[in-house]
Amino acid sequence: MTTLPTTYSRQPRTMPEAGFTLIELLVSIAVFSVIMAISLGSVLSILDAGRKANSLRSVMTNLNFALEILSREIKFGTNYYCGTNTASPHTLTNDCAGGATSITFTSSTGVDTIYRLQNNQIQKSTDHGVSYSGITSPDIIVQDLKFYVFGSTAGNTFQPRAFITTRGYAGVKPTAQSKFFIQTSASQRILDI
Repeated sequence: MTTLPTTYSRQPRTMPEAGFTLIELLVSIAVFSVIMAISLGSVLSILDAGRKANSLRSVMTNLNFALEILSREIKFGTNYYCGTNTASPHTLTNDCAGGATSITFTSSTGVDTIYRLQNNQIQKSTDHGVSYSGITSPDIIVQDLKFYVFGSTAGNTFQPRAFITTRGYAGVKPTAQSKFFIQTSASQRILDI
C-alpha cells in the first residue's frame, strides 16, 4: 500500500496585537489625574500670587502718588497746624509730637489746605473743611494716618517739618491682601529760623 503524503495546512502563528489592556488604561488615567490635580494647585497658587503682586503694585503706585503730592504741598507750604483749623484765613501754627489724624497748612499758592483720614481714605479740602475729596483709591484701605509737626512756630531754632506715617492694606480677599506701612518726612523749603 502506498501511502500518500499528507499535507498539513499550517496556520501561520499570529502575534498578539500591540495595544493596551483595560487595566493599563485605567492605571494611566489615574496617574494622569493625580498629576493634573497637583499641577492645578500649582497653577492656582501662581494666579493668586499674580493677583497679590498686581494689588501691591496698585497700592504702591496710588499711595506713592498721593503721598508725593501731599509731601510736595507741605514742603512749599507755610503755617503748619497739627490738626484741623477751619479759620479763614489760616494763620495759626501748632506742633504735635503725639501725632494727629489731620494737618492744616497754607499752600505755596496761598490756599488753606487740610489733609485728613476719613472712612479709610486720605482726603483733601481746599475750602476750609467745607468739602473733602479722596486722594487715595477706594480699593486701598488706609487704617491709620498720623501727622507729626515740629518747629512750626516762626522764629524758633528749628526749621518747620512734618513727619507722616500711614498704614493699611489693599485687596478684598484676606489671602490676596497686601499690607503696607509707609513713612515720609517733609521739611518747609522757605527758611524759617
